Order: sequence, then C-alpha cells, then structure tokens
Amino acid sequence: MSLSRWLERAWYRRDGGALWALRPLECLYRRIVTRRLQQRRYRQQTPVPTLVVGNLSVGGTGKSPLVAWLAHYLREQGWQPGIVSRGYGGKAAHYPLRVTPDSSPAEAGDEPVMLAQQSGVPVAVAPDRPAAVDLLVAEGCDLIISDDGLQHYALARDVELVVVDGTRGFGNRHCLPCGPLREPLSRLNSIDAVMVNGGEEARVGLHQDGDLASAHSFSMTLAPRCLRHLQTGERAACDDARFQQGVHAVAGIGHPERFFTTLASLGIVAESHPFADHHTFTADDLQFSDERPIVMTAKDAVKCQPFATEQCWALDVDAEPSAAFVLFLQQRLAELAPR
Repeated sequence: MSLSRWLERAWYRRDGGALWALRPLECLYRRIVTRRLQQRRYRQQTPVPTLVVGNLSVGGTGKSPLVAWLAHYLREQGWQPGIVSRGYGGKAAHYPLRVTPDSSPAEAGDEPVMLAQQSGVPVAVAPDRPAAVDLLVAEGCDLIISDDGLQHYALARDVELVVVDGTRGFGNRHCLPCGPLREPLSRLNSIDAVMVNGGEEARVGLHQDGDLASAHSFSMTLAPRCLRHLQTGERAACDDARFQQGVHAVAGIGHPERFFTTLASLGIVAESHPFADHHTFTADDLQFSDERPIVMTAKDAVKCQPFATEQCWALDVDAEPSAAFVLFLQQRLAELAPR
C-alpha cells in the first residue's frame, strides 16, 4: 500500500494511532494556513461576479459535477458563465490556456477537459487564475465559476461553496498531514454554503457530528445518467444487460471507493481497480485477461479516450442539488445581478 493510501485510510478511521507522531507538522501547517487566512488580500477584484467551488479536505467529494450543474443552471437563468481552473495534472506551453472538448488532458488537465465536454461553456486554465478570468471576460463571460479555487486567495470571490463527501465527512477533523483538512474547520464560518454530497440524511448526520454546527448547508446527490461508449459515443442504460454479468471498474480519482459503491448500487458486479488521483493512464492499465466491459469515471475517460478499446465505457453522472439550494442560489444571483 502506498503512503498516500495509508494516510487516507488513517485519516478517516478517526482513531489517531500513528498519526499522533505527525502532530508537530500539523501545528506548523495550521500556523501557516491561519496566517494566510488572516493576511489574505485578493490581488484582483474580478470585473464580473465569481463563484468559487472547492473542498476543505483533500480527495474527491463530487465537486466537478456540481460545477457542471452550475454552468447549465446559470445559462438557463440568462447568464454567460465561464469556468476557470488551475489545470492540475496538465502542463501547457503557455497560459492562460483556453480549453475545448478536444483539448489534451496532458496540457489542460483531466478535470478542465471533462468540464469543457460536459458544461458547454468556455473553460480556461492557468496557475494564475486572474489571468484565466481576464481571458474569459474578454470572450463575453459575465460570471465566473472557479473550480477548486477555495484556497486560491489571489482571486476575489462573491460566493464560496464547499463540497463535502457525506459518507466520509471531514475524517478525524485534523489538518494535513495528521488529517485530510486543507484548512481548519473554523473556515466554514466564512464560507457561504456547504454542499453535502450524499443527500439529506448525510447532511443531517454531519450536523449531528458537530462538523457543520455553524455552517449554512444543503444536500446534493450524484445521479448516474448513462453509460457512454468511449469509441462510438453510444449511450446505454445503467441496467443494460451487457453490464449485469460483471465488469472491470477503473477509477483514478480522489475517492475511488465512492465510484465502486455507485456501480454496486446499480446492480453492477465489478472487479475494482483503484489508481491514484489524477493517475496518468496508459493502454496497459486497461489490459485484462477477459472481455468483460471496462467501466470508468468521466474524468478518467478523457485520458483513456486515445487508446480506449471496444470494452471501454464511462459512467456519466449528474449533480442534483436540493430545492433549498436552488432557492438560496437564486437569491444570491439576484444580489449579484447589478454588477
């Protein structure tokens, strides 16, 4: 087991154990983060409203599907949104980089390419996010969604949304490296809303644990939409008979078990093949000794597309925020409209 996987399991067991040896490093980390929070100065006030969607903890929480949902919803409301991102995992010759559905994940990063494919809105990446914002505003965007931008303090923001996995919560509630938190839980006091991925029951559970005691929270779920063939684009129902006899499940995301659990909930018996988050897939990773279908996440599919075999499918999911969140968002958008 890799060190990162061992740490992740220890963080979410909440039993301390050997992690106590890392407490001095956690204290140093918290001191640095707290100083940054106290001294943060947004280098650039954006010329258009900006919504930040991020994580308080490391690993996958379901943030990207919410970003895609926001893009679709905002367009329906008459806005011209654009998405900016760091472009983690990609290395471009120049920045800011305009991302299209056909961009290379090696240049743009896997999540930005996936968002360009799913959202239908302009996407730009840059280590310096304000530069990406300027590019999209020049193209006519009148609202910016900053993907995974909670800790990117150079960019001002009007609304901050934190997405949390309703099953794992905030783990042992400690900061890195003793726990999974990028920032202390007190950061929840300054954000606008927490989106709990897992539905109302998970949201209530986190309130009972005390993690969301002072946070304005809403529930959301991820609803599997279909299985998409990587070679042909064919879309099949999740209960299609081709997948009921067993599949290989491939996931290189922050929390692979959530993907495997989703497949099980659909009645799909899967042999699990977890990889590290943002894993650089090769054709060899998809070579198995039988001809069973290979099912992967949409994020992994953008990297596997060039060498996908006839067995390769992606599970497409949609974020479904609660009605209470939609009402909250409408109210905030009404406040932002004058800008």
